[in-house]
Amino acid sequence: MIALLLFWFFFGITLLQTKQREFLAQKSSQDWLLDSLGLCMQGIIIPFLQIVLGLHLYSWLLPQANNCLDIDPWLSFIISFVVVDYLYYWHHRLLHQRFFFPLHAVHHTVSQMDMLGTSRNTLWSSFFLPYLWINSLMLYLLKDFHGYSLGIFLTCLLDLWRHSSLNVQKESILYHLLNPWLILPEDHAYHHSRSQLGNFAANLKIWDRLHGTYRVSDNTIQPIGIILNMNLIQKLFYPFSLNKTQ
Repeated sequence: MIALLLFWFFFGITLLQTKQREFLAQKSSQDWLLDSLGLCMQGIIIPFLQIVLGLHLYSWLLPQANNCLDIDPWLSFIISFVVVDYLYYWHHRLLHQRFFFPLHAVHHTVSQMDMLGTSRNTLWSSFFLPYLWINSLMLYLLKDFHGYSLGIFLTCLLDLWRHSSLNVQKESILYHLLNPWLILPEDHAYHHSRSQLGNFAANLKIWDRLHGTYRVSDNTIQPIGIILNMNLIQKLFYPFSLNKTQ
């Protein structure tokens, strides 16, 4: 629910931009439906399942482990914001391998960077995201989950931001403070370009730098989004008949 509230808050901010309003006016009815269903999945259903997993599945599998992990909130924040981010980096790279890409391809059909496309995906692909399983397990294990929850909150916030066109001015102090370590919207826009050659991290740029997958986004306009020759039902449920065109 927090993710959904955050979305509407920042979506309202993006509407102040003329470019964003033009993007929304150009969005097709199919894209509106894909984005809306994806938002409901990641903003409502997935958080609900995290609660169900914590209350039922893990309590059944690990009945003695509830609240057993007694660590400082700052350390649980590091696990949430840094360690899980590193796991996501490798998960994301795996999704860009030929065999697994159909699970992720629909997300790359966004043709413009706007927050509505943040959750665009095949409906059940969210079940393969590490956030669902790891976060629910950690919240079940932790005695004090506030630090870990803060990491979840910031990760969700940055996910919305990097899929927007709310770029930080490169001449600003804020840009020079954030750019060395944080994935910015222009970094993720490069990832959504048709080359898809790098910038796989979610929060921290260090993972792409460490493994040689970081790509600097220059000032040239690159085409964003791939075109999938499949109908709406295939995109929502069965993307394996993948026939990609640029």
